Amino acid sequence: MTDGPSYGFDTLQIHAGARPDPATGARQTPIYQTTAYVFRDADHAAALFNLQEVGFIYSRLTNPTVAVLQERIATLEGGAGAVCCSSGHAAQIMALFPLMQPGCNIVASTRLYGGTITQFAQTIKRFGWSATFVDTDDLDAVAGAIDDNTRAVFCESICNPGGYVTDIRALADITEAAQIPLIVDNTAATPYLCRPFEHGASLVVHSTTKYLTGNGTVTGGCVVDSGTFDWSATDKFPSLSQPEPAYHGLKFHETFGPLAFTFHGIAIGLRDLGMTMNPQAAHYTLMGTETLSLRMQRHVENAEKLAAWLEADDRVDYVTYAGLPSSPYYERAKAQYPKGAGGLFTFAVKGGYDACVKLVNALEIFSHVANLGDARSLIIHAASTTHRQLTPEQQEAAGAGPNVVRLSVGIENIEDLIGDLDQALAQACS
Repeated sequence: MTDGPSYGFDTLQIHAGARPDPATGARQTPIYQTTAYVFRDADHAAALFNLQEVGFIYSRLTNPTVAVLQERIATLEGGAGAVCCSSGHAAQIMALFPLMQPGCNIVASTRLYGGTITQFAQTIKRFGWSATFVDTDDLDAVAGAIDDNTRAVFCESICNPGGYVTDIRALADITEAAQIPLIVDNTAATPYLCRPFEHGASLVVHSTTKYLTGNGTVTGGCVVDSGTFDWSATDKFPSLSQPEPAYHGLKFHETFGPLAFTFHGIAIGLRDLGMTMNPQAAHYTLMGTETLSLRMQRHVENAEKLAAWLEADDRVDYVTYAGLPSSPYYERAKAQYPKGAGGLFTFAVKGGYDACVKLVNALEIFSHVANLGDARSLIIHAASTTHRQLTPEQQEAAGAGPNVVRLSVGIENIEDLIGDLDQALAQACS
């Protein structure tokens, strides 16, 4: 349906990528629970394996249920194509895999999810890659950190845990000058609140586990390509611009144009890394996307009210929500996120680390879990959990100090959420 009229977001989140099942007429996308697909004949099989024809071979690579989700997310983001995989962390590796060689590096924001910082600071070293972490509000520092071996800049649109908003356009200006892609993790904003490609990003990643699914049932990830980056403009990206030995010298960018990165992600990334999304997970996420705009509206509405209440409470030192007029990111958020600054933020509890522990133990509606983006309201004390592996300096830089808790505000009645935090703060600060 993307080739027809220009449909609205609410229509696309239900219909994009989906068509009645040709075999049965089923209106909901079926779960194609199969590992393999019968070829029409030997020539058909050869064409599929040579990337001369698009189709289904083996579910590590492609699956009809997953394909619908890929098309839907790409459409919602305004991208050319997408590749779904097993988790948000898998999506990050999948995004970097076609870009990097041993000795290459990325420049990454200091305000990232703690697990991402660990992945970039430690794990990718095993591939011979490295990361330089900078404050992405310091644009001179970002530009200064890019060298001849830098292959991407990585940031989050709405930063986890603090809820800070990144100036995507400013970073895109820097990456365009350096002829490298800007990769934006859009998990916390979702394409309903922000479409990074419209601000100059080249690639978008998601943990579909979070807001896109919205019900805390399955893990998943997605890499979306804008289709606008010129992979052949320099010699920095040979995996995409130079002959690929595994496909008889095929050049992905020359052959597939705007879909080069997407085809590489499937034909090389999923083939060799095997970070496959299973069809049942794709089905749950497809159902979640159908209500994305409705949920995000309520997440934002509740977050705005809850953040304002917390900011006025004497038991709270500060609140980081970018939707508050007191936030240094307020004007940026209004410009870049006109529908709201999301449902994720932190606040600092008077009494420090011990008070935070008491708080999370006293809550009744908020669930103490290592997740976000659920319909349920969630809380976590990052310093003792998700950011525990980081140094105190890294925790502070990421907005996850010992006196800070992160809220993922759900869609419950706001009066109940305020009441729950009120009684828990009373116990934590007594």
